Amino acid sequence: MRRRSTPMIWLVLGLLLLGLAGCAPKTGYTDISVQDLQAASEPNRIVLDVRQPEEYAGGHVPGARLLPLGEVSSQAAELPKDAPIYVICRSGNRSKQASETLAQMGFKDVRNVQGGILAWQSAGYPLEH
Repeated sequence: MRRRSTPMIWLVLGLLLLGLAGCAPKTGYTDISVQDLQAASEPNRIVLDVRQPEEYAGGHVPGARLLPLGEVSSQAAELPKDAPIYVICRSGNRSKQASETLAQMGFKDVRNVQGGILAWQSAGYPLEH
């Protein structure tokens, strides 16, 4: 009897694991490269720079809007929830936090730009001042 029940136990355990994998938390945003941002062509795209004003003034992605990380929760409601939103900072840490916040707020298409402005500059892309 014991030999017959062992395969059944493994089958049940396998199905349980598959079910739990579907319950894993999802980030709600996508990590992208600076090359992906440079190639983005959606007419309604929004690029959010979540650095501090003095950092933004030192140079930012052309067309980016300043929205410091500390203001994302209170100011993001003014943004369209269905537009593609690209989030960038200096190195990728603050943009990740902002991307998580935006996703939790119900924004549908949030993209975290990995490497931030440092990677943007390293790739040779222009800055706007």
